[in-house]
Amino acid sequence: MGHKLSYNGIPAGEMKIFLEEKYLQYNNPSFIACDPISIPHSFTELHDREISGFLTAAIAWGRRDLILRSAQHLLDLMDNAPYKFIMSAGNNDMKRLNSFVHRTFNGTDCRYFMAGLKNIYGSSFSMEDVILEGMKTNNTLRDGLTHLRKRFFALSHQARTEKHFADVQSGAAGKRLNMFLRWMVRRDRQGVDFGIWKRMDPSILYIPLDLHSGNTARKLGLLTRKVNDWKAVEELTAVLREFDPADPVKYDFALFGSGIFEGF
Repeated sequence: MGHKLSYNGIPAGEMKIFLEEKYLQYNNPSFIACDPISIPHSFTELHDREISGFLTAAIAWGRRDLILRSAQHLLDLMDNAPYKFIMSAGNNDMKRLNSFVHRTFNGTDCRYFMAGLKNIYGSSFSMEDVILEGMKTNNTLRDGLTHLRKRFFALSHQARTEKHFADVQSGAAGKRLNMFLRWMVRRDRQGVDFGIWKRMDPSILYIPLDLHSGNTARKLGLLTRKVNDWKAVEELTAVLREFDPADPVKYDFALFGSGIFEGF
């Protein structure tokens, strides 16, 4: 096992068994229906899954039933054809989005998200291409996400919209970004995550750290940092890589599931 022999008095071997059991418990198709990942699961084409996943992840905070309702409403406004809408919507089509609100994400933010995505797809096949482009220099996912954000905000926009796309370079945990990447990159036989980005390896992913997974990780002794920021993401992911170097973020299912469903 890894460099630590125990976590909060639990031997490392037993901790791994616990995490594996919880991962298998929650990483199954029954998990999908009440989770935001159900939204991109309603599509089959790569671009539609990518865009619906990105937009759903962008508004994925608050109660999960309200996230699902808002995400479905947004896709209804896009005629349930996200890629076609983004690439061909005229001004009248875009006006429909003015009324969209989910918490602090409003119509102004929504319309820019469409413009930012159209700008990306105008020169790149996939957001995966943009991330890999940003990783060329130092080969770090953090650099890749920073490059994606820079490309996304290349057009004129209101400063308020930037808060809806985490700036991991400035230390944000990037929970929703890392969750989106888990959906796109992780591939296993359980049928929850998509694994449609084939050129990124699951081993480089970072844990989507939020209130639930962070609290569970701290109770288990897997995370010592008190604040949910990028340093905490790096610390927890490094520990999870000790248990599975090839697929560390599979334990997101274990930490999140134990936190939200079991009140761990």
